[in-house]
Amino acid sequence: MIARLSMVCLTLVFSIIAVLFGAKYPPTPGMISLEKPIVLVFTLAMVVALFLPPLILAFFQHRAVRIFSAIYQGIIILAFLVLIPVGIYIPNIWVILIGIVGTIITIGSIMATIMVGIKNERMATQHY
Repeated sequence: MIARLSMVCLTLVFSIIAVLFGAKYPPTPGMISLEKPIVLVFTLAMVVALFLPPLILAFFQHRAVRIFSAIYQGIIILAFLVLIPVGIYIPNIWVILIGIVGTIITIGSIMATIMVGIKNERMATQHY
């Protein structure tokens, strides 16, 4: 549980960093920026709200919950993968790096979610 929770929290931190980099280097004038702090706060609140399901699901060990959490985190991977072409469009190497590192961390989070369950199921099925 601690490994899954820490990986999801790390993914949340990288998502917040990605939003802040996107606000610092907006590709178009209509995007979020540091000059519009209310929009930035609402965007950050929405990112945190979108991460509540994986954070809550990290506390549960049931197989169906872990599968749902892995699928939900797969959607988060898509968001990080979108950052890579956005970073090329801006052009900013930091946004590209945040996208790559966020994708790697989220893949690690999915692996931790799935592997913890497999390890627990093996331990439960072993008979002494």
